[in-house]
Amino acid sequence: MDVLGWLTPWEFSPALLLMFFVGIVLFVRGTRVHRVSAARQALFWVGLVFLYLSLHTRVDYYAERLFFAHRLQHLVLHHLGPLLIMGAYPGQVLRAGLPLSLRAWLRRFLQTPFGRFWVWLLTHKILVPFMFVFLVVVWLIPTVQFYSMLDWRLYRLMNWSVVISGFLYWNLILDRRPSPPAVMSPGGRIISPVITMVPQMVVGAIITFTEYDLYPIFDLCGRAIPGMSAVTDQGIGGLTMWILAGFVEVFGLLFALGTLMRLSAKKRLTTPRQRALPAKASGAA
Repeated sequence: MDVLGWLTPWEFSPALLLMFFVGIVLFVRGTRVHRVSAARQALFWVGLVFLYLSLHTRVDYYAERLFFAHRLQHLVLHHLGPLLIMGAYPGQVLRAGLPLSLRAWLRRFLQTPFGRFWVWLLTHKILVPFMFVFLVVVWLIPTVQFYSMLDWRLYRLMNWSVVISGFLYWNLILDRRPSPPAVMSPGGRIISPVITMVPQMVVGAIITFTEYDLYPIFDLCGRAIPGMSAVTDQGIGGLTMWILAGFVEVFGLLFALGTLMRLSAKKRLTTPRQRALPAKASGAA
């Protein structure tokens, strides 16, 4: 198959194209307002390309007909793509790309009780990591996987749920600010990937070493590689979740460790109020 054939969408989605187009326009407009380093821009564009290739090309055909291709697709959607994009710190840049009227509306909305509730919900330091793990594992329950691969609505819900949970999670872990204003403490950002990777690695190991077909839906759809057994396909997919996904989370952990060291060197691990307390205590003595 030629390059054009690979890039042809398996299922054309105008809504998906619109979302990518809006994100690209906002980022380009935002870079004209804020100075964005070449490294940050590279992270954003590489992450965006990975997401597009996984969602809107021939890759989706193989993800529906090979379990290991399906796991590689979700590795990009849930781990790698969101991690790269959030590593570019695109929030401020994307906001700057909005028209002035929309920026003003967004600012007013975030000051309302409803707006503050959504910020609290989407940055919750316990709920977001839980959903990050849950929305990977739940779709791997054989019965759930069976129906999600047959129903296009469930299939799209599955893919978008892992993308959104990935963005929300890496938004917390890759935050470079001290806490507060960051929701999660610098130490918590290091510990969280350790906690979230364990259940995913356990599930990946279970899938890898299971000696019978957990997901017959891929045979029903017609496995894309003739001659590949279900157990072999399943084993490679389990290893993808067990090893590769864990590796990406280790990378996020190292990034968080670098943030902790940087904040410590700048003596920003505590708030100004906390730093003032010892001085007041020594003055009272």
